[in-house]
Amino acid sequence: MARRLTLDFFKTEAASGLFLAIAALSALVLANSPWADAYFGILKTDIPVRIGAWSLTENVSEWIKEGLMAIFFFVVGLEIKYEILRGELSNPKKLALPVLAAVGGMVGPALVYLGVTGALGGDPRGWSIPVATDIAFAVAAFALVASSLPASLRVFLLTLAIVDDLGAVAIIAAVYSDGVTLPPLLGAGVVLAALALIGRFQLSFVWWVLGFLLVWGFAMEAHISTSLAGVATALVVPINAPKPGVEGPLKNFMETLHPWVAYFILPLFAFSAAGFSFAGLSPLALFSPVALGIALGLFLGKQIGVMGLAWLACRLKLGVLPSNARWSEMYGVSLLCGVGFTMSLFLGALAFPGAPVEIETEVKLGVIAGSLLSGLVGMLVLSRAAAWRKRCREDDAVLDAA
Repeated sequence: MARRLTLDFFKTEAASGLFLAIAALSALVLANSPWADAYFGILKTDIPVRIGAWSLTENVSEWIKEGLMAIFFFVVGLEIKYEILRGELSNPKKLALPVLAAVGGMVGPALVYLGVTGALGGDPRGWSIPVATDIAFAVAAFALVASSLPASLRVFLLTLAIVDDLGAVAIIAAVYSDGVTLPPLLGAGVVLAALALIGRFQLSFVWWVLGFLLVWGFAMEAHISTSLAGVATALVVPINAPKPGVEGPLKNFMETLHPWVAYFILPLFAFSAAGFSFAGLSPLALFSPVALGIALGLFLGKQIGVMGLAWLACRLKLGVLPSNARWSEMYGVSLLCGVGFTMSLFLGALAFPGAPVEIETEVKLGVIAGSLLSGLVGMLVLSRAAAWRKRCREDDAVLDAA
């Protein structure tokens, strides 16, 4: 069952990579076309929501970031819980290497960013931006070139990316959830406790939706990132079925929501976040401290951190390489971890709230440049590794025939 869910996850994520690419490219085209004013105008349009005495007004971009992306983090939370209880993360021996590699993949980019911005006099607040890995794009890139590579590498990449997402959530909680208001936070806790208590019984979909919305609303009122509301709600969803012969709520939610997240929510976020105008933009902008720090953090920091900690873990016998995998293939996977894209853009919006257009552009330019470079080089390395394996199999077949 664990393998089936993992394969389904990869199939959906790989296919949705095309939607993400189209959404991001469309945003860039629109932002630099005669329809640019309409594009940015729609994203900045305020939409009020009122339920009784409670009301909230946000623009379209914020509703996508704080509203729909909470559903994305809910699905991520479900995936994390499933992997811990039933999947790859349930085996400590399989868990050690990707976890340690993920830690390196978070520390390395942050240090590279701080080093670059420190040397060039840039803003250190963006240190978290290159820490993230975009699961959808990374897996899609892997799927394009790695059909001949061991399936264990796919599992390693997925496990590392899940741990990386958990680290991103922890960063959001520790760094970007300041000014917390206590009463709404307690309200969210009460709702979560109630869901955990009665969730073992067979609750209808409507009750889970209501519970999620309540936790989300309390998080907004408490000035806590709604991504935490999504993950926290996911962690109280039961994995076991209420009675024999039916699916458990966790698996049911994963299968129902994952396609919506992959094909609608993430592309919509990419469409709203990736667009920026090239007007007056010099190629030298990529060499601004913020843009350069992000790009190098994603490209250099990720591969150094992931490979460095993976190698150290193997040397210290704390972990082992994925089954039948080679270090050159691990290097290709470590490069793909530098595809930050939507996750890095999300953290960028949190790191520089209300920043001038110049800073927003530098963030987006750095994320896109670092992600593209990491993805293309990673795909090149893995395609060469796959070609080598294919030649070896053909040579073995010729020898066997002789």
